[in-house]
Amino acid sequence: MANQEQKRYVVGLGEALFDCLPDGSKLGGAPANFAYHVSQFGFDAMAISALGNDMLGDQAKKEFDEKGLNYIMPTVDYPTGTVQVELDDEGVPTYDIKTGVAWDNIPFTPEIEAVAKNARAVCFGSLAQRGPVSSSTIQKFLAATPKDCLKIFDINLRQNFYTKEIICQSLNACDILKINDEELVTIGRLFGYPGLDIENKCWLIMGKYNLKMLVLTCGVNGSYVFAPKKKSFVETPKVDVADTVGAGDSFTGSFTAAILEGKSIEEAHKRAVKVSAYVCTQKGAMPEINIKD
Repeated sequence: MANQEQKRYVVGLGEALFDCLPDGSKLGGAPANFAYHVSQFGFDAMAISALGNDMLGDQAKKEFDEKGLNYIMPTVDYPTGTVQVELDDEGVPTYDIKTGVAWDNIPFTPEIEAVAKNARAVCFGSLAQRGPVSSSTIQKFLAATPKDCLKIFDINLRQNFYTKEIICQSLNACDILKINDEELVTIGRLFGYPGLDIENKCWLIMGKYNLKMLVLTCGVNGSYVFAPKKKSFVETPKVDVADTVGAGDSFTGSFTAAILEGKSIEEAHKRAVKVSAYVCTQKGAMPEINIKD
């Protein structure tokens, strides 16, 4: 990883894992998916996580190398993460996420700290903060970033692997919140405003945590981007769905790339919708995309 100090990476930080799908295992994890999609728009992107000293760990490195994705993934004394994925008739996944795995134990190494100090943007979620080691590393990384680093909290609520405390801490640390409609219902219950409609919930969260933007995806019902005194809505295109694994990460990655390019919120939103719709037509989370705008 030469010249990391010189390059300003867009970082995906958190879980690296294999989605064990009905037709075999596919490399995934939101941060790596995010970094891969950002890299397809010409940015220096990097995935940061941890891997086990095992066959899946070796396979992950091989696949990242083949995709040309930069990564820092120390080998730790835990198995490489896996998720059992079941798909329903519409291709919508349910997850059984294994615990006590490598990505729960990401160490805050000098190499990772060097990337943090020079990061251009970082995307992180709640899942990798379910255990004390990786949670501490994520918080230290965020604290070490420069003032102009864009921090995206892709909340990614999974199973029962989140707490109100972690969510509050993350909302206070981020510039942009990415959330889906189901997660918004959960947050409404958790924070004590279940009665508000979708838009009012979003405006309330925006104001309370002084966010630059809030991105809300609602599956087939379209998506919204809220910013101070601004709202963008784009309908979801109808496509033949292969599976929806990683579609949200491709949305976040392509949206972030567009914002970093200086595009307007509306332009960034349209690109993100187009890219994520395409990813739904492909199997797995990291298909090659050839969509610029």
